Amino acid sequence: MALDAGIGANSALDSYDIPYSLKLDAGQAEYLLSEGRTQGDSQQKWTYSTWFKRSEFSYSGEPYQNLFCGGTSPSNYCHAYFRADASYPDNELFIYLDNGGSQIWHGRTQHQFRDTSAWYHLVIAVDTTLSTANDRVKVYVNGELQSIDNRTNPTQNASTRVGDGGGKFAIGALPGNSYQFNGYIAECVLADGYQYAPTEFGKFDTNNVWVPVDVSGVTLGGTGFYMNFDDSSNLGKVQQSNNQGNFDKYNISAADQATDTPTNSFCIFNMSSKTNGNVKISKAGTYASTDGGSGWCSINGTHGMSQGKWYWEVLFYNASGNTNTVMIGVAGTNDPWIPHRSGGYYLGNVATGASTGWYFINGGIYNGSGTWTGPGYGEIAMVALDMDNKKLYFGKNGTWQNSSNPATNTNGINLVTAWSGISGGTDTVVPSFSIYQGKYIRGANWGGFYSETLSSPAQDANGYGNFEYAPPSGFYSLCTKNLAEFG
Repeated sequence: MALDAGIGANSALDSYDIPYSLKLDAGQAEYLLSEGRTQGDSQQKWTYSTWFKRSEFSYSGEPYQNLFCGGTSPSNYCHAYFRADASYPDNELFIYLDNGGSQIWHGRTQHQFRDTSAWYHLVIAVDTTLSTANDRVKVYVNGELQSIDNRTNPTQNASTRVGDGGGKFAIGALPGNSYQFNGYIAECVLADGYQYAPTEFGKFDTNNVWVPVDVSGVTLGGTGFYMNFDDSSNLGKVQQSNNQGNFDKYNISAADQATDTPTNSFCIFNMSSKTNGNVKISKAGTYASTDGGSGWCSINGTHGMSQGKWYWEVLFYNASGNTNTVMIGVAGTNDPWIPHRSGGYYLGNVATGASTGWYFINGGIYNGSGTWTGPGYGEIAMVALDMDNKKLYFGKNGTWQNSSNPATNTNGINLVTAWSGISGGTDTVVPSFSIYQGKYIRGANWGGFYSETLSSPAQDANGYGNFEYAPPSGFYSLCTKNLAEFG
């Protein structure tokens, strides 16, 4: 379901593995900050490399999301941020290198960052001593040198504020807690005194997908650092650095360590699929809500399935206390209004005015022969999708509905007969959700990150995922490593 070419979403086949990432949520004001840094080796040469996955394009009307920032003050910052507003709706990356209120270099990428299924890799490589002006600042995305709009090159030998004595370095925000990032960040590297090519941090695999490589050979320099977020007890830990200590954590806890990484990308909500602007995404792409408006709003997951057996969970949680309708199920990739669309179209039956399809609504799961009391406030719905046999299963709090058993192919919903959009072995479906007007919020757990506390965390047979209930035998969490093996 990737929208951009050359992303690390299929990197499961490569040998180098990144096991962890850091989840950052603007709604929780989460970011990392290092203050009072020592003088660097060079303010003219440095390289910053990071992997990231976006989950939300704006938060509470704030169109800016900052990946990193280095410097001493707002007039002396070097930073990179995304912007998504009426003036710049294409989610490009803006980069500014400031010095004393003067912009010594600025520009924005032509590359657009709108794929929430994708892990991206960014390299900003600076060497202002070079004679060729366009070589002094190079920006790479997924290993490719970027064309820069509105570019202003620095003068030769200009100093930047990265590496300035007494300066700051922030990840996921500006110092002072603004322009916060929403999504996941992995393997952050700052090389002080070196302008590196992207091949120090990644490579194209046999499928021409840009994937990570071991960065242990990168020279960090005096104030450089390497962070991989492998220590959940201290997610501000710097694994390698010559002169700098750990980063301070702001509103970050052990629960913000995620297994959604560039080498194993998990399903989250797909911002590009929402059918109504009232749909709001939060908590790193695992929560969705409606913010006012009227009628139905729908949104899908990022990862599609055409074969294999898959499992996920949904927490029903209503922060506002209202009981407006929510539906869960699967959708065809070409029909964003399943499980609900105008004219009475429901999951399981696409006949106009039908009321007997399989769907979850108002606390019950319905079909042509009866009902089952579905999850209520604070309860967990289980979803098992068997694309090999074209069956769909719903459960609640550890019990499968209708005396069904996904592991034995017993009493599942027959998607071929229930929904004409599922036939043969070529159709692709995605997890799908619909919410009626109001502020109904539910957490979707595909296994990569989940903000709620689990009483007895369970994984699939491959050891992936993090669920309240064990996936049925033969069913797997929706991530790229499993898709590469079974999908």
